[in-house]
Amino acid sequence: MRCPALLSLLCVALWSSWLIPCPGQDAKPGEPLPGTKPLTMEGDIAAQMVAGIDKFLLREIDLSVERRAKHWNRDFSSPEAYNKSIEPNRQRLAKILGVVDERVKFDAPELIATVARRVSEGPPGLVGKGENYEIFAVRWPAVRDVHGEGLLLVPKGDKVADIIAIPDADQTPEQICGLAEGVPPESQFARRLAENGCRVLVPTLISREMAKRAPPGQPGRANLTNREYLYRPAFELGRHLIGYEVQKVLAGVDWYAKDAGEKDAKIGVIGYGEGGMIALYAKALDVRIGAGCVSGHVAPREGIWNEPIDRNVFGLLDQFGDGEITGLAAKGQLIIDVCDCPAVGLPSEGGAPSRLTRSDGHRGKEEVDRMLKLFRELVPPEHRGIERGYVLVLSMPDEGEPANLREVLMKVFCGDDALQSFLRGLVPPITLERFAGEPKTFGDKIDAVARQQRQIAEIDRDTQQLLAESPYVRQKFMQKLTDCKNAEEYSKAVEEYREFFATQVIGRFDNPLLEPNPRSRKSYDTEKWVGYEVVLDVFPDVFAYGILCLPKDLKPGEKRPVVVCQHGLEGRPQDTIGEQGSQYYSGFAGKLADRGFVTFAPQNIYIGKDNFRTLQRKANPLGKTLFSIMVPQHQQICNWLKSQPFVDGDRIAFYGLSYGGKSAMRIPPLVKDYCLSICSADFNDWVDKNASTRALYSYVWTGEYEIFEFDLGSTFNYAEMAALIAPRPFMVERGHFDGVGVDERVAAEYAKVQRIYNVQLGMPDRCRIEYFVGPHKINGVGTFAFLHEHLKWPAPSKVE
Repeated sequence: MRCPALLSLLCVALWSSWLIPCPGQDAKPGEPLPGTKPLTMEGDIAAQMVAGIDKFLLREIDLSVERRAKHWNRDFSSPEAYNKSIEPNRQRLAKILGVVDERVKFDAPELIATVARRVSEGPPGLVGKGENYEIFAVRWPAVRDVHGEGLLLVPKGDKVADIIAIPDADQTPEQICGLAEGVPPESQFARRLAENGCRVLVPTLISREMAKRAPPGQPGRANLTNREYLYRPAFELGRHLIGYEVQKVLAGVDWYAKDAGEKDAKIGVIGYGEGGMIALYAKALDVRIGAGCVSGHVAPREGIWNEPIDRNVFGLLDQFGDGEITGLAAKGQLIIDVCDCPAVGLPSEGGAPSRLTRSDGHRGKEEVDRMLKLFRELVPPEHRGIERGYVLVLSMPDEGEPANLREVLMKVFCGDDALQSFLRGLVPPITLERFAGEPKTFGDKIDAVARQQRQIAEIDRDTQQLLAESPYVRQKFMQKLTDCKNAEEYSKAVEEYREFFATQVIGRFDNPLLEPNPRSRKSYDTEKWVGYEVVLDVFPDVFAYGILCLPKDLKPGEKRPVVVCQHGLEGRPQDTIGEQGSQYYSGFAGKLADRGFVTFAPQNIYIGKDNFRTLQRKANPLGKTLFSIMVPQHQQICNWLKSQPFVDGDRIAFYGLSYGGKSAMRIPPLVKDYCLSICSADFNDWVDKNASTRALYSYVWTGEYEIFEFDLGSTFNYAEMAALIAPRPFMVERGHFDGVGVDERVAAEYAKVQRIYNVQLGMPDRCRIEYFVGPHKINGVGTFAFLHEHLKWPAPSKVE
């Protein structure tokens, strides 16, 4: 028998539930969402977010110094044991420097004849003569079709040692040989070594000369140094300008070693400024180099983010400072000449701003002191605790011989005292002789500008060759995944790739997420939804911020799907809800809330121009990226959303435009709470877009100097990133007139994704692309339908 009273009460309860407003609908402006604390932050919250992340990254850089120890297992019991114990670190350094290619074998450098030479002035290639040596213009192969080019100084009498002398990037070989003005005689170290019986090879480095770059036939755009121009595509393809220049030096070492035959090769490298950096890396990587001299370079590298960007080495500070690298170079003898370094100041005109002051070189003593603590076992007790001095000699002794540490006061770079110590590392009894007369020039003056252009063109052609080959490299890399025959095999195999992507490409901080400590305030009230600003803690000094939009017809106890709507470069959450009327976003977060979805529009960190771009500069040396911060921010956002009573945690989608589209390719692979991802106005042949020096849309020509990701060309293009999202639904939104790319390349890359869903997963309905006649914007037609379909939320019968 039914109870009329009970039935009446039940009807009243059901009817009342339809009248109860959505959470916080009746809240006054500024009041918090139920279950959160009041949000009291004022001013530009986005700028405060960037500043907090900056503080976090600087702290992580400082902590990296002590954390490096976990990567080393040094065995000081013997020279052999020591070198064996550091070999994994040496291999890691070679990898991140891009020294990964086999060098070309050759018998001797090629002599380069200058134009209009008179036969009476000597053999082809002769460009100068000193009192007891001759100077030749030469080139030699390094990797593939990339050559070293410079000068070779050949003594007339017996040779005492083979040296590679490397000038700074803004010096020419002729200047350190005395054939051109610009370097004082006492610092013409290539000339001084030749005067003392050394055969000296002097390579040309890529200069820091600036020019506005553009594809053929186009006006100049970003103002970049020659070094940054070549760094950009090389970095994307797993190479590095530093690596190319180290390879040229090591090719010279190959020749010297081959030429010595059965004799004991006495090979040394010496360099100043950028040349000192190349000399240090070369000696660290090649144990055949018996002595090294690094002048005007060694210093604490924790400020590398402020140095020229062509020094940006991904993951360097994770294992290496200059002190650790000297430990790799300890076989034989290493001299650290602490003196003025070259002064460099580069503007922010599309390229990365940077600064080096001459006094930075004197900070080398700080790194020397730290190095002494690292390598106490290599330094005898009587030499420990030295408090002053400008030249340090660190050597790993041969069996039974004492270690050697000396200091000499230096007043110029690569001066006689440094050269004396350097040569005695190869020829112990040698005494540096006095200055001889200045060398004389023969034949036409060498065209250093044309030589520089040849060097630039060779590396440019090589990176473009690597770019053309990169799809095959990625295909091999992804083989385990492409071999999967069904969805079950695929789901198991993809985890290994996700882990690689997280740790080796994006970079993962080990810091645990803080409690979210949500703070909010009601800031928006429209006809169909209310909006709250929300702030969540992530890491110390790092927080997430965004706008939560709640439909007004949300019923108590109802759990709805959520669409996380991500803005693009220099954007704000307010753009996505339509507050600021951005033509690109079409107010898509607000429109989706109109349709009944809960939406959350996060503030991402790519805002503030150089303020945020330097975050990438600070993250990269740690082996991290901007997305190393954004991924945990989004994980915290998802964690908090899933805890809300009005959210269905299994139906949280990601939809991003432009830089938000970049996020759509990188964040959902690692935040599995996102049940689908939509990439709008960004999907591309991404590697080509970053590395091409031909395409109009390439980032080589633009001011986005933070955009490049190390070795992406060998691992994850956008098809491979989409493979990490699969089998979750994935969609691309593409306007025909969107200048971020061209339809043909977008279609070709997307075809690879569609094949994964069609063939390997048997889920063709989960992958889609919509082309529309329009520019770089949210179209919101096929994508909205995709969201309704896969989030299982009914589409409105009539769209306003």
